[in-house]
Amino acid sequence: MKLTAGRNAGFQCLVLSLALAACKPPPEDRQSMPLGDPAKGFAAIERVGCGSCHTIPGLRWPKGTVGPALNGMAERALIAGKLPNRPDVLAAYIRNAPALVPGSAMPAMPVSEVEARDIATYLYEKGAE
Repeated sequence: MKLTAGRNAGFQCLVLSLALAACKPPPEDRQSMPLGDPAKGFAAIERVGCGSCHTIPGLRWPKGTVGPALNGMAERALIAGKLPNRPDVLAAYIRNAPALVPGSAMPAMPVSEVEARDIATYLYEKGAE
């Protein structure tokens, strides 16, 4: 009887080990966008005036408070409280927030796809500082 119980426990451990090994790895706890240029992203942030609504790490002035502060973007789970925080989603949101979140107070921004990617890179890389 004990031998059967031991085999059962061993089988259960094997099944549990296989199930854990088959799981996907946990998601990255920080986002990054390796193809972007954070320096160009910062320049775009300054050019289009993101600081008029947001406090942005590294931007001395202006420090707007209409929108949320943009520090810690890499660690956030959601963008605008509704969208998954992924680099492609952040870049798309930067370009046209109302298209992704109807009723968003953030306007569509006059930036190219490349500039939006660079801004996202800046926010992910420098936003945690």
